[in-house]
Amino acid sequence: MKKSYIYFMVNRNNTVIYIGVTSNLLERVQQHKTKVYKGFTSKYNCDKLVYFEEFEEINQAIVREKQLKAGNRKRKEELIQLKNPTWKDLSEG
Repeated sequence: MKKSYIYFMVNRNNTVIYIGVTSNLLERVQQHKTKVYKGFTSKYNCDKLVYFEEFEEINQAIVREKQLKAGNRKRKEELIQLKNPTWKDLSEG
């Protein structure tokens, strides 16, 4: 079974948070970094992976993504702080 992920991408100043879902996290992050697709993340330069969660099934990831998108920014920041207090780019190294 293929794993699925929800993830947060932010811009350089950590002022914009994008939440996405994918079945290939590394490839998807690379697409954001290289601006392969024109959209929200390319417009707002969200190219830093600061948070992710792994799931066994895509449906679980989609449900979680909707929960997180419905939440406020403070809750999203708290999740990031819990696992990544310095907001470093988790895709590096």
